[in-house]
Amino acid sequence: VQLQASGGGLVQAGGSLRLSCVASGRTFSSYSMGWFRQAAGKEREFVGAIHWTGRVSRYSDSVKGRFTISRDMDKNSVYLQMNSLKPEDTAVYSCAAREGGSANNLAFDSWYPYWGQGTLVTVSS
Repeated sequence: VQLQASGGGLVQAGGSLRLSCVASGRTFSSYSMGWFRQAAGKEREFVGAIHWTGRVSRYSDSVKGRFTISRDMDKNSVYLQMNSLKPEDTAVYSCAAREGGSANNLAFDSWYPYWGQGTLVTVSS
């Protein structure tokens, strides 16, 4: 599967952005999708993910209540709606995919074999 992320940009603190990740090449409905981010000089960290069944979504504590993951099967897309953005949310955001699998592994970047290129989100104070 190939992934294409988009939607990053510059936004003021308190603002919102919606990131998109379009998947192509395989049956999208059978893929668990995750979002990860990496700030300059820091390790990549988990942001949120949705299990392929659609029944389970997980978020990191740092974004819980502010970010929401959704998906559109008709468009083979997953979205990350980011509200109440903070300067510490500044990072390159990447989407990842894995066919099937257990929801217990959604937060682990090593679990995902497929990755899209990143999209930069910059939140100014």
